Amino acid sequence: MKKVLSLLLVLLMILTACTSKTASEPAQEPSGTENSASEDVTEGGKYAAEQVYRTVYAEEATTINYLTTATTVDFALTANLVDTLIDYDKYGIIQPALAESWESSQDGLTWTFHLRKGVKWVDFEGNEVAETTANDFVSAAQYLLNPDNESETANIFYGVIKNAEAYFNGEITDFAQVGIQAQDDYTLVYTLKEPVPYFESMLTYVCFFPAYGPFLDEMGDMFGTSNSALLYNGAYLLSDFEPQMQRILTKNPSYWDAENIFITELNYKYNKEAASLSGEMYKRGEVSDVIIPPASLDEWMNDPVLKDQVRPDRLGTYTYFYAFNFNPKFDAEYQPENWKIAVNNSSFRKAIMAGFNRLAAMKTEDPYNPEYRIINTITPPNFASQSGHDFTQTGNLAAVTEKEFFNEQEAIAFRDKAKEELAAAGATFPVKILMPYNTNSTFWANEAQVVKQQLETLLGKDFIEITLLPHAPTGFLDGTRRAGNYAIMKCNWGPDYADPQTYTDPFERDGNYNFPEYTTDVDAQGKNIYEVYESIVKEAKSEFTDLTKRYELFADAEAMLIENAFVIPYSVSARNGYVASLVHPFESQYATFGISTERWKGQKLLAKPLSTEEFNAAQVEWQAARDAALKEAAK
Repeated sequence: MKKVLSLLLVLLMILTACTSKTASEPAQEPSGTENSASEDVTEGGKYAAEQVYRTVYAEEATTINYLTTATTVDFALTANLVDTLIDYDKYGIIQPALAESWESSQDGLTWTFHLRKGVKWVDFEGNEVAETTANDFVSAAQYLLNPDNESETANIFYGVIKNAEAYFNGEITDFAQVGIQAQDDYTLVYTLKEPVPYFESMLTYVCFFPAYGPFLDEMGDMFGTSNSALLYNGAYLLSDFEPQMQRILTKNPSYWDAENIFITELNYKYNKEAASLSGEMYKRGEVSDVIIPPASLDEWMNDPVLKDQVRPDRLGTYTYFYAFNFNPKFDAEYQPENWKIAVNNSSFRKAIMAGFNRLAAMKTEDPYNPEYRIINTITPPNFASQSGHDFTQTGNLAAVTEKEFFNEQEAIAFRDKAKEELAAAGATFPVKILMPYNTNSTFWANEAQVVKQQLETLLGKDFIEITLLPHAPTGFLDGTRRAGNYAIMKCNWGPDYADPQTYTDPFERDGNYNFPEYTTDVDAQGKNIYEVYESIVKEAKSEFTDLTKRYELFADAEAMLIENAFVIPYSVSARNGYVASLVHPFESQYATFGISTERWKGQKLLAKPLSTEEFNAAQVEWQAARDAALKEAAK
């Protein structure tokens, strides 16, 4: 869907609101020592007596060399084996990890990290090898920037670090010129190309992981090919690694924060039929959780015992929106020239927007809780915050989040106004609307049918005529969105980096989403709407120091797209749909993308799964606590 860099950067982490010049002490979440934890881990308590997580999997890791891979399966494993400079708590607040404190220069170009002393590198059996120092970050960076090592994440690193790209390309040969330096064993300094407001969040991605230099040299090409070809300074050891058989992670007794590791073992068994077998295995108590396939959801929900173990999973960060195409390239039979007239009329677009019953459409995918995923913005809630305020509650976007888009009376009023204006502009009726969908998704096919029927019924078939265009999954985007072969289409976007700017990327000039630069529509002052939007985005991008202003500008730009119905926000992704799980969803580290969500640190297994009602209550409690934590962090 995106460029290679975009595909990689989607894994970075967020919450620049948590950015501070100097780090605070780590929040103790969960708090207490191993003894205090054991008071909860009892047969009659909230948590399971045995803290061993068991699961089955079908997709094997291809490597555990975290300095070369960009694959989720791979770094989800290594995220628990190697620590980073900073980390996140369960509310998404940046916490010290390998770095106890840090500060940045006034110009935002120099970042100095003061490392924790006494953190040990150990082998897979727990034998001490060396101490983790600033030199290990330099060694890892030098390995990363060697093209012979074919790192898939080197471009993320050299995209922000001074002279790193020149070194990677062989334009300079002295590594000392690269913007990473170990001033001493416990002081690490990064120098950036230019200010990066979200730099802290990048530090939890694999290209900023450390590696013990002498061990790297000793292993050579064998580094990360087995559990014995890796050193560990994280929460767990990969004590057993037999590809396509099993992998077992055990608590690292030498870990610097061992008192906050409660699950003592992570036990993964390979089975190529894991998806189809895990449900029955869960019912027999052989695994700790299961993703419930949509086809099986009714069976679970209708079972008097199982239904109380089913809950939604937490929401993701990919958002879905219906986009109007301003540069149609579809066949003449669908009247692209007539569509150009219609789509550049704001009353026409607003009639579609007000007439779209998003809840009815979502019921085709989630009949039990369709409201859960509906959102009013392109940027999802809880993605970013500044000064203690969620981005979606910033600037003009705040009012958008409170609006109910579906309004039949408004839709009819806009339709009648559009009829007059379009007739005067030479349009013919009904306006033909070409709407594609991917045949690989039964839900999308059903959703498309609902949207067609609902809009045509409300607005009238004499006003619009929607033609559904089924397209095979192979080459779907090339044959539809990217080719401009649609009038209205459901699109999606996921964050590429830790800043609201990422959600403006689909609407850049010369992109391949809905080609908004081709609009001829103007605002009340007679200015081209897209050009006004673009000027706001450009101003926001150039604001590096006043992050409150930066966020407000991005929020105003997004609100402008929505208020002018260039796009219709629809939903946010659900990570796994519905699950039954002994894992508490609100006790894990929180970040809206990236490896922190893969870490088991701080988590405990429940004595029994949460029901949907308990999940909803826990989510409300978590949201209130997160809001308070963000405000506290902003002080």
